[in-house]
Amino acid sequence: MRNFIAFNPVRLHFGKKVVNDLGSSAASLGKKALLVYGGGSVLRNGSYKDTLVQLKTQGIAVTEYNGIKPNPRVEDVNEAAGIGRNEEVDIVVAVGGGSVIDSAKIITICIAEGCDAWKVMTGKYNPASALPLIAVLTIAATGTEMNAVAVLQNSETKEKIGYHNVLIYPVHSFLDPSYTLSVPADYTAYGVVDLVAHSLEAWFGEGEATLSDRFVISVIKEALEFGPELMRDTGNYELRANIMWAATNALNNLTMYGRESGDWGVHALGHVLSFLYDTAHGATLSIIYPAWMKVLKERAGDRILQLGKELFGTSDVDQTIEAMESFFKLLGSPLKCQEVGIETSRKEEILSLMNRDQAGGMNFKLSDKEREELLEYMF
Repeated sequence: MRNFIAFNPVRLHFGKKVVNDLGSSAASLGKKALLVYGGGSVLRNGSYKDTLVQLKTQGIAVTEYNGIKPNPRVEDVNEAAGIGRNEEVDIVVAVGGGSVIDSAKIITICIAEGCDAWKVMTGKYNPASALPLIAVLTIAATGTEMNAVAVLQNSETKEKIGYHNVLIYPVHSFLDPSYTLSVPADYTAYGVVDLVAHSLEAWFGEGEATLSDRFVISVIKEALEFGPELMRDTGNYELRANIMWAATNALNNLTMYGRESGDWGVHALGHVLSFLYDTAHGATLSIIYPAWMKVLKERAGDRILQLGKELFGTSDVDQTIEAMESFFKLLGSPLKCQEVGIETSRKEEILSLMNRDQAGGMNFKLSDKEREELLEYMF
């Protein structure tokens, strides 16, 4: 087991109507808030209204920015940060899913430091401060509500990359599964895939950590049991709650302690599809993870085999991969690029960007030849 520091400062509020505590939590942090959100879903599920009422009840002045898109863009972050600076806000409140909260994390730095978002993302600017962030989560997927990671994309450089800094942990996160009841079936499935993929990235990371392995297996078992049930009954609060809590624990550091790192190769590969075709993040993961395991059967065979024993009761690598494919298919998430409208004529375009970015993992590096092989499995 590797040396590690266990640290997670997020105060996470979970359950029905927990947002009723948001106002007092925000009042202890600031007096002027930038309220960041995306499309119309937060208006339909009540999260926007509930949050706004809480802020105004406490006398907190609110400036709004509602331009955040799925697969979030760096230009939106810079625009929102500029508004926040002009209004001299002292707190950021994000209402939405992973794209909104990730964007808000970088916004907190850019307001505090007056810096450019992409320079932060690429490590060309090293921030020393950030405004406090409150997150109100409306979809179970990325785990961003309880970690210090953000992902943004840049259309000019043709990159979608991640950034880690303890400055961007939310101070408070509010998770009411009721807000996820209206999430469409496809994005519900993508969220389940995402939490499984986060767990797998830890599983295939570098280093031996038996307790972290057991956490990984337990989180994935939650998805295997409750994911298909939820897809049959998307209006079930308890099932939504189970998946929401599993998604948080899949990426709040719990599965990583004792390792040198996770792998994150599948995420790096998936970001290429998201950037090129605006493909939903979870959809890219269900397409690529089985393909990645097929390419890495030799090098990662022992870990795939152990995964199969723990999850599916099989001692066969191929059967393990098939079982994972069957699970993704049962959820209704795609296994091939054609299922999300990406045709075979796009192979060269995809491969070119994957190779340019050297897309691959931290533990299992990929060669150009392996990326080409992986692409064949994706179509």
